Amino acid sequence: MIFAPMIPRAAYVHQPRRADVALQRFLMGALANPALEQAPARAAGCTVTQDDKTTTLALDVPGLARDQLQISIEGHTVSVQSVEGAPRKLHRAWELAQEVDASASRARLENGVLTLTLARLEPASKATRLTID
Repeated sequence: MIFAPMIPRAAYVHQPRRADVALQRFLMGALANPALEQAPARAAGCTVTQDDKTTTLALDVPGLARDQLQISIEGHTVSVQSVEGAPRKLHRAWELAQEVDASASRARLENGVLTLTLARLEPASKATRLTID
């Protein structure tokens, strides 16, 4: 039987473990400030970019065709889902800060990426003028 002395890892390695570095990278990405509009927000398979008039969503939908997707806009909420019988299930929804103008919005599907360009609905003034008698 051979006995070998056990030396703690910290005594000979001065670099963090790979798992610690990966966890730190993940947490820093998840906790990054989403208020910065220069960098697009990235979620799992989805990129969101905004400017003063539109919000653009780029969603990865590999294996789905145009007729297998359904997009619905209702006020502040945009949802994308696959129809029954599609090769894979998909249901994603986003709630935006302002209402969406459905007539000025567009959807495009190219190479498995669905790009939604959503125009913001400008609030109409409800002020009325009264005449003085």
